[in-house]
Amino acid sequence: MASTVTVAAVTVDQPPPEAVRAPADPPPLVLVDAAGLSRPRRVRVALPRPLRRLAGPALLVLLWQLLGSLGAVNPRVLATPGQVLSAALELGRNGELASNLLASLQRVVEGLAIGVSLGVVLAVLAGLFRLAEELLDSTLQILRALPALGLLPLVIIWFGVGEEPKIALVVFATVFPVYVNTYAGIRGVEHRLVESARVLGLGRAGLIRHVVLPGAVPGFLVGLRFALTSAWLVMIIAEQLNATSGIGYLMNQAQAWYRTDIIVLGLLVYGLLGLAADALVRLLERRLLVWRRGFDGA
Repeated sequence: MASTVTVAAVTVDQPPPEAVRAPADPPPLVLVDAAGLSRPRRVRVALPRPLRRLAGPALLVLLWQLLGSLGAVNPRVLATPGQVLSAALELGRNGELASNLLASLQRVVEGLAIGVSLGVVLAVLAGLFRLAEELLDSTLQILRALPALGLLPLVIIWFGVGEEPKIALVVFATVFPVYVNTYAGIRGVEHRLVESARVLGLGRAGLIRHVVLPGAVPGFLVGLRFALTSAWLVMIIAEQLNATSGIGYLMNQAQAWYRTDIIVLGLLVYGLLGLAADALVRLLERRLLVWRRGFDGA
């Protein structure tokens, strides 16, 4: 009887494999874009970033040349890019452009070295010490509101008509952007980082060296960019007064002869120098701020 029950159990409880096999899923539908079969695939060539950045100025120059060629702009009022290029070649051959450019660069470099150094020292003192902030910040904010070119008569009285007043104006124009942004960078360091450094056992000197000063580098670089722009703006005016060399002096001499091509050339030189200075600061940002990732644009 036991064998009979076993056979019955096998017959009832173990159906054949075909009875429990699940039905196969239908094959997925593949949608074919019939219109896309006839369209050729577009190959996009990515231009380097420097070329894309120069596209805007290049279009502006082409439009400028077109307006001048059609007579919409009087060359006596505004020289065309072709005339400006001819003036650049002329001044380049006789050496005037190079000598005056070196004179302007020397003044700006000397003024920037003094102004940036002074701005950083004042910002560190006011940012780290409350007593220094109370003594310095209000005075510096008052001086920052004074127009740099408005001090030109006093600067000439104090320093004479040589190189000193031009450098002094550059110092005055560059010290405040560096001070304001570096000071804001020091005071903008996150409090959580400071507390974490103290928990890890860093003293005051280690806290300043490893947390506060690195956190202020982005603010310093922003101030440096503003300082570079301010230096060239001040130099344009300073070199047109009691100067015997420099791009501003060259433009002032061209004004007497209605040489708008040389005047525009001087302005373009100032603009290119400002662009080169900004590119240098961007390079410093990429080197010094590798630890900080920001939004690069969509």
